[in-house]
Amino acid sequence: MKRLSLLFILFSLFFSHAVAQNPSWAKKAANAVFTLKTFNKDNQLLGSSNGFFINSNGEAISSYLPFKDAQRAIVIDAQGKEWPVECIIGANDMYDVAKFKVAIKKPQTLSIAPTKAEQGTTAWLLPYVVKKQPVCKRGTVSAAEVFQEVYAYYTLDMQPDEQQTGSPVLNDAGEVIGILQPSADAKAKQSYAVSALFVSSMQMTGLGMNAPAMKATGIPKALPDNMEQAQLALYMAATAMDSLQYVSFLERFIQKFPQNPDGYIYRARTLASSLQFADAEKDMQQALKVADKKDDVHYQYANLIYQHRLLQANHPYEPWTLELALKESQEAYAVSPMAVYLQQQAQLQYAMEQYEAAFLLYQQLSKSEMRGADTFYAAAQCRLALKDQEGAIAQLDSAVNVFTKPYLRAAAPYLLARARLLDQAGKYRPAVNDYNEYEKLMSGQLTAEFYYIREQAEYAGHLYQQAIDDIKKAAEMAPQESLYQAEKASVEVRLGMTDDAINSAREAIRLSPNDSNGHLLLGLALCVKGQKQEGLKSLQKAKELGHEQAQSLIEKYSK
Repeated sequence: MKRLSLLFILFSLFFSHAVAQNPSWAKKAANAVFTLKTFNKDNQLLGSSNGFFINSNGEAISSYLPFKDAQRAIVIDAQGKEWPVECIIGANDMYDVAKFKVAIKKPQTLSIAPTKAEQGTTAWLLPYVVKKQPVCKRGTVSAAEVFQEVYAYYTLDMQPDEQQTGSPVLNDAGEVIGILQPSADAKAKQSYAVSALFVSSMQMTGLGMNAPAMKATGIPKALPDNMEQAQLALYMAATAMDSLQYVSFLERFIQKFPQNPDGYIYRARTLASSLQFADAEKDMQQALKVADKKDDVHYQYANLIYQHRLLQANHPYEPWTLELALKESQEAYAVSPMAVYLQQQAQLQYAMEQYEAAFLLYQQLSKSEMRGADTFYAAAQCRLALKDQEGAIAQLDSAVNVFTKPYLRAAAPYLLARARLLDQAGKYRPAVNDYNEYEKLMSGQLTAEFYYIREQAEYAGHLYQQAIDDIKKAAEMAPQESLYQAEKASVEVRLGMTDDAINSAREAIRLSPNDSNGHLLLGLALCVKGQKQEGLKSLQKAKELGHEQAQSLIEKYSK
């Protein structure tokens, strides 16, 4: 019994001595330290670390690694209570640190040292404990390597403790100088900590949404406090998040910035994409109500309706008509007469088959700051819809004339459009000229189909050598396509290249035995060569396969 009493006394003296070694601030400060746990999409434990609160709003810092691939996170405070992590504010995977917000009201916090700790000063590791007195570990700052001019990466003369990774390292005044880093060697005599000032200064920005470390976690992302940065974040979030994360982000944006119309506009788009049109309409009306620049909201509403009518025709929402979209666009223009609103009206009137009205608007746009090849191209489409081929060609002339020779690659689509229209109008040589210019710009990216189309214009324009060269090119690029072999045979027989035509026709038949064209052209070539009996057999086969010209050729060469 006396021995037990003696052991108890010795233990009490040891504990009193250990506590006495603690700084005076340790007991209170320990309430700011917590353990972090993260979970994956299957709600299985993914990682853990320690961390600590840095302000009464629930903002905290800890290690980043547990957040990687996590979908949910909690902290367990010094009283053993669990609190969910609301959102992540900043992350740096190189230094393995993260800043985030916890759904807790007025937690105990630690103050961050405003300057770096100097070499040789005392450092205290404050551990995570639950409902008991902490035992701080004392060490010395043996090195303070400066990064980004003001922050420090510390080497500590202190035995590492893997169980305390993420815990705060404080100076004698009880200010946090660093956050304990994981050690590569548990037996090492030195520990490392990265500047707590660096971690605490992290702020969410609009572009920060797409930072690799932020994209690698499924924890909701914080909204920037700055309105412009928040708007940029809203734009970036559409591509950086999955649909559920994005919906949550929109809700938080609207809660934080209820007077900003962007949140309602973006949410309306999301609602419309999921066929919740009535709710989307309410959001657009709310956006109009709160907006200072109502013209942009009218424009966005018109565009939402237009996209609905264009892409969701199988799920029509009756109130959303093209007429309503046009009315919204006209209201936008009435508020602010911008050319982009006229362009929208032209698109809407084209969709409503009001081609003349749309054309007049494009003519008006061609005299504005939106004058460009695409405006003339759109006007050409209006003329085509009005069956005015010459008018369409004139508009495409203007589109091409926006550029000067030697043409830039941006001119390529307009040259091709004019070439095809000239081709259809029977203006074969001008069409070939445009095809040639297009080829120069798109060299290396052309298909067999292009050479086939140009060959037909060349043949019709009596440019026979160019035609045979192009159809050979098409056949070489697509050797398994019977159409090009048949077309090659057709050109060759017309140019008197009978033996070549026979070979091409036989290749076409080999590739597609049931295609009547190959048989017809083989029969014609054989008859022209004087081998009428064999040729008539091929013509008969073409007839059996349904070729309409076969009978007339049979009659011609049977005489």
